[in-house]
Amino acid sequence: MSIPPPPGPQQPHPAQGPSPAPDPYGPPPQGQQPYGHPYGPQPYGQPYPVWGQGYTPYNRPASVNGLAVASLVLGVLCCFPAVGAVLGVIALVQIRKKGQTGKGLAIAGTILSSLGLALWILLLATGSLSRMSEVFQESDVEGSTFSVPEGQCFNAPGKSLEGLTYDVDEVPCEGEHEGEVFGEFAMSGDTFPGDDAVSAAADEKCYPLQNAYAMDSWALPDDVDVYYFGPTRQSWLLGDRKVSCIFGNTDETGTLTGSLLAGTNAFDDDQLAFLLALDAVDETLYTEPEAYPEDDLPAYRKWAREVHDSLGEQIGELRAHSWRDDTEKSVAALIKDMEKSRGEWEKAAATDDVDTFYTHYDAGYAYVDGPTTVTARKALGLAYDPPSYDEDSGSTGDDSGSDNLDV
Repeated sequence: MSIPPPPGPQQPHPAQGPSPAPDPYGPPPQGQQPYGHPYGPQPYGQPYPVWGQGYTPYNRPASVNGLAVASLVLGVLCCFPAVGAVLGVIALVQIRKKGQTGKGLAIAGTILSSLGLALWILLLATGSLSRMSEVFQESDVEGSTFSVPEGQCFNAPGKSLEGLTYDVDEVPCEGEHEGEVFGEFAMSGDTFPGDDAVSAAADEKCYPLQNAYAMDSWALPDDVDVYYFGPTRQSWLLGDRKVSCIFGNTDETGTLTGSLLAGTNAFDDDQLAFLLALDAVDETLYTEPEAYPEDDLPAYRKWAREVHDSLGEQIGELRAHSWRDDTEKSVAALIKDMEKSRGEWEKAAATDDVDTFYTHYDAGYAYVDGPTTVTARKALGLAYDPPSYDEDSGSTGDDSGSDNLDV
């Protein structure tokens, strides 16, 4: 009689190996040998696999986190950078918990949105955003920039050199035209200085450029005025800094005919020496302070000293030049008047009394366009009719650069 085994797990015989697990399909029919398990031998455990939590059967791909995509889109567009940064952080948390993909998208969206947010803060702090808004609110005409090269003649829209324009029609100088560019210079600074500052700069710098382009100001027709192209507040934001100095007609509806260009090549040696000397003194005279002497006498005294020094230098240049016999006497008479004028400017620079300053001021100007100047010009073959300085007509005197055509 067999003795039953003790309770507990049975131990296999060392020579037989492990006992097979019971077959869930039952014993094979009588007379047949058992086949292996339909899914392979499963000596231990259940016949079907059980999928653990967090795993997808059949290796189906994990979904992409939608917030990560939204964060990247907002970061690229830079329209709502704060929202994009927040969505990127939330997406990273969801991806870690749910096992989703899109971590790289979320990181990129967070970085781009953060950079965009920093840029918006910088624009708001510096006021650049409001200025940019002004540019886009204005029309293309007011925000455009252009320039006309020196020596070019043109016609302006509306047949006027005053107001606002964004384009001109370039035409040959031989025929009728409304404007002729004789020089240009650039404004400096990052902030638009204002229309008055642009006009003041044109007043200061167009006159010397005029003398370089048309050296003999007496030869300019009386109906010629000086205008300029200047930047506007809108075009300044687009990088426009150029001011173009222009000859135009004193009559708003008038035109010019022929080029006014008359540089150094247009004169002989005597004429050139004469014009260079007198133009140098005129440039110093033109820097007269804007205030009246009674408002700023120290500034006028300083300017009077500069005129005195300029006269001394140019008198030396005229004396050093070898003049033709038929011109030497007339030039010597002019030099004598310039010496007298120099003495008056010296006294003006030394006085502390406004009335005394005016007395020497008027006497110092007496030689300018005076009889000896006219006589010397006749002898040299230059224009000898003194130009008109009627301020109301805006002719080529101290009113230079007072009119403008903004761009």
